[in-house]
Amino acid sequence: MLKKITILLEMIKFEHTVFALPFALMGAFLAQRGVPDPVVFCWIVLAMVGARTCAMGFNRIVDLEFDRKNPRTVNRALAAGTVKLWEAWAMVIFAAMLFFFASYNLNTLTFILSPFALGMTLLYSLTKRFTWLCHAVLGVALAFSPLGGYVAVKGAFAGYPFVLSLGVIFWVAGFDTIYACLDADFDRDEGLFSLPARFGRRNAFMIAVFLHLLAFAMFIATGVLAKLNYFYYLGIFFTGFALLYQHIVLNPRDLSRIRLSFFTMNGLISLTLFVATWLALVIS
Repeated sequence: MLKKITILLEMIKFEHTVFALPFALMGAFLAQRGVPDPVVFCWIVLAMVGARTCAMGFNRIVDLEFDRKNPRTVNRALAAGTVKLWEAWAMVIFAAMLFFFASYNLNTLTFILSPFALGMTLLYSLTKRFTWLCHAVLGVALAFSPLGGYVAVKGAFAGYPFVLSLGVIFWVAGFDTIYACLDADFDRDEGLFSLPARFGRRNAFMIAVFLHLLAFAMFIATGVLAKLNYFYYLGIFFTGFALLYQHIVLNPRDLSRIRLSFFTMNGLISLTLFVATWLALVIS
């Protein structure tokens, strides 16, 4: 059982929860203007774990046909047969129940929003079949994270800096566009949609640069609107460096360092912005 759970967690890249969870906590800290109640904090963490696990499991299920054909993904657990289809569905259903249960235990508005938030994350897995704007859909899905964290604490939208969610949309769409360059040729051959498949890797990289510039501007605006102090802007400085680094070490002809860019740098960005927000709120 432990081995099976380990395989399932590896299948959905559980460690990549670090992309969305810090933004949810960032929203919660902004709502509280400090550290939220420990019980609320725990329910937010469980909700985020449930939502992401459900979404990634669903993604692996609906993409199974393509994963079996794609040399890059043929060794994924479902495609390789180390996880049965019913086991993946069981995980998805359990994770969805965990998400809704956690949302219910937060407040009414969070529970009302929960189907829309989860539905958007599930929709992303299907959009690559009909639109090259799929990267933006993923961005919108993750943009629910800080908004959800804020509403989970405050129970209302009032005072939420919506530029933060805009920043998340542009940030996610940018790095997902870069990551999609790995499968540009495969997607084109299979009739799947992505910016690299539609416009080519070179143009996709240029679009990603523009999206990351917008994201950086929105993250700065968040600090201004939320009246955060210099600790936050120290985090912004590192965020800018991390975004720039991705575009220095990668280019359309050489994606060999994409793991460093996609996983390490983007994980650090979300963690840095959360920690910077935390420090800005608790240290005057």
